[in-house]
Amino acid sequence: MQLMGIKFKSIAFRWLINTFLLVVAVVILVGVIVSAIYGSLCVERVRSLCEDYSYEFSALKNATPETFEDVAFALTDSFAYKTKLEVQVLDTNGRMLVSTTAFQTYGEKMPDYESAKTSNDGIATFRGENSGGESIFACTNIVKNSKGEILGAYRWITSMELIDKQIHYFIFFVILVGIAVLGLCAFSGRFFIKSIVIPIQDVGNIARKIAMGDFESRIEIKSDDEIGELCDAINYMASELSSAETIKNDFISSVSHELRTPLTAIRGWGETARMSVGSDEELVTRGLDVVLSEAERLGNLVEELLDFSRMQSGRLSVNTRPIDVSELLSTTASMYTELARQQGIELSYTAAMSATVLGDPDRLKQVFVNVIDNAVKYTEKGGLVLVTQQIEEACVRILVKDTGVGIPAQDIDKVKEKFFKSNKTVRGSGIGLAVADEIIKQHQGLLFLESTEGVGTTVTIVLPLYEEETEPNLEDEDLIRLDELAQSLEVSASQETLEQEENDTLNNIKEQ
Repeated sequence: MQLMGIKFKSIAFRWLINTFLLVVAVVILVGVIVSAIYGSLCVERVRSLCEDYSYEFSALKNATPETFEDVAFALTDSFAYKTKLEVQVLDTNGRMLVSTTAFQTYGEKMPDYESAKTSNDGIATFRGENSGGESIFACTNIVKNSKGEILGAYRWITSMELIDKQIHYFIFFVILVGIAVLGLCAFSGRFFIKSIVIPIQDVGNIARKIAMGDFESRIEIKSDDEIGELCDAINYMASELSSAETIKNDFISSVSHELRTPLTAIRGWGETARMSVGSDEELVTRGLDVVLSEAERLGNLVEELLDFSRMQSGRLSVNTRPIDVSELLSTTASMYTELARQQGIELSYTAAMSATVLGDPDRLKQVFVNVIDNAVKYTEKGGLVLVTQQIEEACVRILVKDTGVGIPAQDIDKVKEKFFKSNKTVRGSGIGLAVADEIIKQHQGLLFLESTEGVGTTVTIVLPLYEEETEPNLEDEDLIRLDELAQSLEVSASQETLEQEENDTLNNIKEQ
């Protein structure tokens, strides 16, 4: 539904309800109050002037009932403001005796006179129209002598035509000002709404495109305010999604290749072994060895994917116990010595003294395998892989250094991220190092890399050493002191018991 082209649930409609209508109400209220105050001030000003002009008629109170009419004629003749207002003198019956305009009217309604007769101060005003339809302002003052006797009244009357026009002009001016204020508010509000609604609509449109897979769409940033920050955040999100999409596609391609290679080998050697059964036992044995090797490779890849899934869901756990990390590292390095030699790479492990850490041997071996395997994979023929161990204060530092291709400087901070592969020509899923980093973190350790492209890479693993808790040793003198203290406590307890028994016996004798 729409109102004046504005949707009910839109920001523009909420602004119309919450702001513009409130401004309209405030402008109307202020206009009414200002107009009422101005009109009241004008009327009060007129009354003040008329009372000043007609003040000389208050001398009627000094007259007597017999001289009241004569005094009234005398004051009327000498009245100097006849052109400004009319003053009428009334008798006790409300009949006009004389008027400053020399015109006597009969039958004219005088509401102010009727009200003045019953008021406490003898004064009443009337604001309205006379019998001729003219807008007037009248005021009646009851005249009493010193004894409190009513002698009559004098009533002044002035036309309000000019004052009403002035008030109308002022109200018209107030209306124009109010319309101008509302117009300015509407214009600024429209500009404000456009500065918010249009960018938000752009954000919505771009967000829909991004949701449909168009990660190259971007929002034009036109301001540095919160809307600009939102647009920048949407653009950043699109960039990250685009990067994630690229990494995902590379990961799928890499994993597909990793799965296809061993499957091809298994299928080929399986068929070869089947055809060679009974004729070439050596070939069958060789084929089965390849099948088993590739099957193990597939199993490792699947286990790596499962570990990554557990890491993502927070279910990657370690079962720690005190282990000799030196022995574990030596076993892992020896696994790759022959493989490295076959590839023309020298793998050197420097044995070190035993180092006990609190860890999960299977998980730590998984980390060592991943790091050493990467070092061998990325090192070319004739290169060197050096595995060393150093025991420092409260920790053991394991370094795996190679002379391989290295990592570009722009990728060094990303290599531990999921799915990321700096060198896509080398086999691997791109998640092994991310899982290894998570395992080391769960062991309260650190894993970090240093690399120079074309020179080599050094992976450093730092693990805290395990210190076995020991029972405190007590010297012979300490044991003697503890024995003496125990004996003294026993003696004190026995004395307290004897004293209690004696007190109980004495109490019994007294009672008897």
